[in-house]
Amino acid sequence: MIRLKNEKQIDGIRRSCRMLSAMYRELIPLVKPGVETIELDRWTRDWIKKAGGLPAFLGYGSKANPYPAALCVSINREVIHGIPSKRRILAGDLVSLDCGIDLEGFISDQALTVEAGKVSEAARKLNITTRECLYKGIGAVKAGDRLLQIARAVYGHASAAGYGVVHEFCGHGVGFDLHEDPQVPNSPHGPNPRMTRGLVIAIEPMINLGTGDVNVLEDGWTVVTADDKLSAHWEHTVAVFQDHAEILTEDLWAGPGAT
Repeated sequence: MIRLKNEKQIDGIRRSCRMLSAMYRELIPLVKPGVETIELDRWTRDWIKKAGGLPAFLGYGSKANPYPAALCVSINREVIHGIPSKRRILAGDLVSLDCGIDLEGFISDQALTVEAGKVSEAARKLNITTRECLYKGIGAVKAGDRLLQIARAVYGHASAAGYGVVHEFCGHGVGFDLHEDPQVPNSPHGPNPRMTRGLVIAIEPMINLGTGDVNVLEDGWTVVTADDKLSAHWEHTVAVFQDHAEILTEDLWAGPGAT
């Protein structure tokens, strides 16, 4: 069931999103060669606690295998849900970060891919294109139109560049819970409800250098490319109004041309 939000509720989600983006602005400079990914998770937990929020990812999932961190850190072939560990970031890595904050019951969700040091030209182009896919998808958000317009925009842009689009995982409704209806796919297949005022969704292209196929590792969380090639991931939380769409999280591009 799709749960629409009123203006007061959207404002609560907006405040959570702004807190999350503020956290990222301080976290991004810490993503550099030599840093253990678990250090980034510890820093994230501490920041969220001091800010008055709760980490939305920590403990999420089944009782048998809850997610054990506040931050997902996925490197190179890892698409999403990488678990922080003593693994050190290396120069040239693509490091995808994904996090959410629960602020007084309102949930935010945002992801981005950071280039650690100087990356290869192939990695840079993949990251730029994935971010472009995100904004192509957001540009297709319009009250009254169908949800798969987002997927067509994402898929068309990625495919034109020769990249694979992850189809087994997708965006989703968000705001009251971390994952709500509807699913927001990146390839144009599946249910196609109308976007209406009060809909809040997380749009999150996951784009691969090779095939769009993925596998899940034995930890039950980490998703990797099936061909071991690079992946990038960008995500915004977006609210639908009658005459416009609002990106509730903030643009945090830290790649070429960033100021």
